[in-house]
Amino acid sequence: MSKAKIEAFYNREGTFKEGLDRLRGLALQTELQEDLKWGTPVYTLKGKNVFGITSFKSHFGIWFFNGCFLKDPQGVLENAQEGKTKAMRHYTFSSSDEIIPEIVLAYMTEAIENQKKGLIHKLDKKKKTEIPAELHQVLEKDSRLKEAFKQLTPYKQREYCEYIESAKQLKTKQSRLAKILPMIREGLGINDRYR
Repeated sequence: MSKAKIEAFYNREGTFKEGLDRLRGLALQTELQEDLKWGTPVYTLKGKNVFGITSFKSHFGIWFFNGCFLKDPQGVLENAQEGKTKAMRHYTFSSSDEIIPEIVLAYMTEAIENQKKGLIHKLDKKKKTEIPAELHQVLEKDSRLKEAFKQLTPYKQREYCEYIESAKQLKTKQSRLAKILPMIREGLGINDRYR
């Protein structure tokens, strides 16, 4: 953990600085360890991610890694990415005035207790990755590229396939394909730079 990087995150000026500071103050009242992952503060219990604090252009808040287990009596939690993530939930704010310390701390505490109970959302076992036609054609023409793709973990292969498949237009698929080919050759995953 880099304490200096965590401090830099919280010390940067911005619209939500006061709100982020208030959330951090509540997080530090818990038994969790403060860490920095993906460029943002994450609070962990015995090395397991419990929740993180971050900000975006129009809001800031807390994301709970296994938020699907939270009771949510206030009805404030939102699915992090509809359809993509099953476990993660966000509790968002648009101003620091919306933070009610007792309520926020209750959500944090419940998340910690759930982690201690071992409530972890198990990922669905996915069927074999379907390689999009555009990527398949390129792999069939280039044996080295095909071998490099095979060497990637199934997770990384799936990320590449979803990246191509999620493009709606052929032009976008082609530009994405051109972008990822060098990364595949290097054995990189599409999101390695964020990990």
